[in-house]
Amino acid sequence: QKTHLKSVCLQYLLYWLLNSHCFCLLKNGMGLIIFFLCAYVPKTEAGHCKWAEVLKDLERIKTSKDIDVSLYTANADEDVKCQELVMRCFFLETEVIIQECRIQNCSKTQDVWNIWKNGKESFKKNKLTSTKSEKCKECEEYEEKNFTEFVQNFVKVIQRDCK
Repeated sequence: QKTHLKSVCLQYLLYWLLNSHCFCLLKNGMGLIIFFLCAYVPKTEAGHCKWAEVLKDLERIKTSKDIDVSLYTANADEDVKCQELVMRCFFLETEVIIQECRIQNCSKTQDVWNIWKNGKESFKKNKLTSTKSEKCKECEEYEEKNFTEFVQNFVKVIQRDCK
């Protein structure tokens, strides 16, 4: 939300600058440069990582001592063609963590819920574009690892996707 606010403020300032000097500036090269910056900057602001909120929540839960569960954990170095499917596997496994937290009354239940909710929302906005390659594994084909390793790999996969 903060990034969006910065983008709006920046757009307003650039709009004001162009509006006050637009017609005289467009006659020279500097005016054209400012005009193109106005068109380009908001796109770069909006292009931040779609998983940024999930990363924040993962940082909050990674040290949790009251989540003790084994989860199917994809490798961080999985084939790039499988990236979306790998992400889906990680989000499916967060449902397991949610169930475990309900049973154990974990202190981080809300953070885990936020990860699942933000992931689900992001997948709704961005329909699955990758097709299942023969190289891609089903979630259940990955090795089961402890919670700490799961979170570490999840973070690596998100960071790779956000580059």
